[in-house]
Amino acid sequence: MLIFDNVTKQFTEDSYGVKDVSFSVDPGDFVFITGHSGSGKTTLMRLITKEYTPTAGEILFEDYSVNQLKNSQLHEHRRKIGVIFQNYRLLHELNVWENIALPLMIIGKKSDEIEERVTDLLKLVELTDKAQLFPTQLSGGEAQRISIARALATGPSIIFADEPTGNLDKDTSLKIARLIHKINELGTTVIFATHDQEIMSELAGMRTIFLEKGQIVKDAGGKKKVKKEKEPASTAGTDEDPADIKTENIWGETFKPPDLVLKKKKPAADEIEPAKAKPSDSKPEKSKKSKLPKEKKANKEEEEN
Repeated sequence: MLIFDNVTKQFTEDSYGVKDVSFSVDPGDFVFITGHSGSGKTTLMRLITKEYTPTAGEILFEDYSVNQLKNSQLHEHRRKIGVIFQNYRLLHELNVWENIALPLMIIGKKSDEIEERVTDLLKLVELTDKAQLFPTQLSGGEAQRISIARALATGPSIIFADEPTGNLDKDTSLKIARLIHKINELGTTVIFATHDQEIMSELAGMRTIFLEKGQIVKDAGGKKKVKKEKEPASTAGTDEDPADIKTENIWGETFKPPDLVLKKKKPAADEIEPAKAKPSDSKPEKSKKSKLPKEKKANKEEEEN
């Protein structure tokens, strides 16, 4: 899905963002990237989104080279990558609902689809009651959860969380980390850049890439597993519809995963019910007017009589 092949980003003769970096990320992976401030974590994010172009090496994303992308292709590329920032980057003149909806408006989604996705995402981050508030009225944890919802708005295939807990207290940081992990479990690939050891301990066993002065010094954990396709949960002997099955969220409550994250299987052609006629469709059909001239029409009526 994502490959860095001997990538270097050099700013000046003696200054490197990253140097000779090579690693790969597969679909569905959760990867920590850790290192001190200035070690190259944010540079990696900017290389993935092509805010930076590598000085040397190549970056592959899905089935194409990021290096070779033209400016006209960047919008489409960046829609596939959701970024969660340390300082949230919410627009203060827009309320919570509008901040999440903005990426969808920009790409021209229909209003009913925007309504559905924003509502689903607010449920996912447990902030449906904050939809009409403005960013200045939110706590740090709430603002970051809205930032996460916005990052998911366009249904990206990968999330890059760039120090998402850097401005939060310990308890809130752990909740944010659990939420991002839950998003990964729902199918989205996650790269989580952090230097917070408590978060990495909370999610122990995850693959972790250690950076030092722009170079990878260690890549450990997260042994690759052979992934099996999950079979739908059995509902035999019950009246429960599989679509109504709920799961537990990070707060210990239950919720129905939004369609934005878990896409429903399309029904087979023979399972699709015929569309019901709308009330307007049941109106009697108006009689068609004759196209014959009046004189010919009169003659025709006489002949019939």
